[in-house]
Amino acid sequence: MPPSPRRRYALVGAGARAGMFLRAITGDHADVAELVAMADTNPARPAAHNKRLGTSVPVYDAADFTEMLKRERVDVVLVATVDRYHDHYVVAALEAGCDAITEKPMTVDAAGCRRILDAQRRTGRDVRVTFNYRYNPLHEAVKRVIASGEIGEIGSVHFEWLLDVRHGADYFRRWHRDKASSGGLLVHKAGHHFDLVNWWLDDSPAQVFAAGRLFFYGDQGRRHGYARDYERAHGAADAEGDPFALRLADEPAMKELYLDAEGHDGYHRDRNVFAPGVTIEDDMAVLVRYAGGASMSYHLTAYAPWEGYRIMFNGSRGRLELEVVESDHVAPSAAAGVKGEPGAESTAEQGFKRLLVRPFWAPPREIAVDGLSRHGHGGADVRMLADLIRPGAPADPLGRTANAVDGARALLTGLAANESLAQGQAIRVQDLLDLEEIR
Repeated sequence: MPPSPRRRYALVGAGARAGMFLRAITGDHADVAELVAMADTNPARPAAHNKRLGTSVPVYDAADFTEMLKRERVDVVLVATVDRYHDHYVVAALEAGCDAITEKPMTVDAAGCRRILDAQRRTGRDVRVTFNYRYNPLHEAVKRVIASGEIGEIGSVHFEWLLDVRHGADYFRRWHRDKASSGGLLVHKAGHHFDLVNWWLDDSPAQVFAAGRLFFYGDQGRRHGYARDYERAHGAADAEGDPFALRLADEPAMKELYLDAEGHDGYHRDRNVFAPGVTIEDDMAVLVRYAGGASMSYHLTAYAPWEGYRIMFNGSRGRLELEVVESDHVAPSAAAGVKGEPGAESTAEQGFKRLLVRPFWAPPREIAVDGLSRHGHGGADVRMLADLIRPGAPADPLGRTANAVDGARALLTGLAANESLAQGQAIRVQDLLDLEEIR
């Protein structure tokens, strides 16, 4: 049999996160995939990726996106733009006859979510959402334990996620600090976590109540004694010695993608995390009731001294506990260090991981998990990319591949939480968007 032709991929949105996809297409999966075009509002960023990859694929202005799809005969579009534009490019790709792979969150509001689901149903094309946490071997082990019935029916989940002052601060330097662009951390960051629980429980959120505030960053920095008077770190004398200042000039990849690209659009990647204008929260508590009856208490802190998470499942036959310490502290010299996508690699500080089953009437049992890596979110990125890009993958009993409905379920949890913050009351997810009605 002659080899199958490679699928033709185009990227829209060429920031730091895009590099993971581009390396996979031009490297490990070049036998089945071909990068044929890139689009961005800033021509310097695609040019930087071309230089780094040693490629010379055509670069288009994002305004010419649909023309690019037609001219380059694109099969699959990778969407890695600012979050609020995801639905625009996903829908345009589907209507042009392409499949789409989109970064999470799928979009930032219910209207955009509906547009994607309607277009997917109308065109019959495929939409995948890059929930890489599903592919982490630890999280796969959690899925297996719950599915086995060892701890019985799940009654409740407690989930705490801590972003340290290196990783958490980075969301307050860039466009994510604007809720209109990112949906806030309850959509952009916690969407990963909400998807995990949906996947682990094989369930959907029904009602959400949330409380949260901006406690540490933005204008609050002056109250806590951290604020310095500069708008962005590059060239600012007041930023010298500030552990919260990102030094783009010291990191070649970030310098090329952002500092050297500023002349085209004026975007500053190194904003002062305590500068005014932050419209997202940094401390959030969420209570979720699922359609199947289980509940979850969730907390996200974006200014912690250490990074990691704790998840506890209370079941009718016992309890499952996962504790992950990515870094037990942040070294002052590395506080503002960002290597590509924050969180993509484990840091040099000490950490550990432990998965424990606590059955009724028996001692606890620790579950050993193989296949973990210090790179790419515990090795999840490599596994996810293979699943997304390589055709003919065998059936996955864990159901890790996330489609548009999965993306909607995770998004709607965050959107309902944001709405609850605004209204001060519990929100029925169905009132935002009824997924059964759309399907």
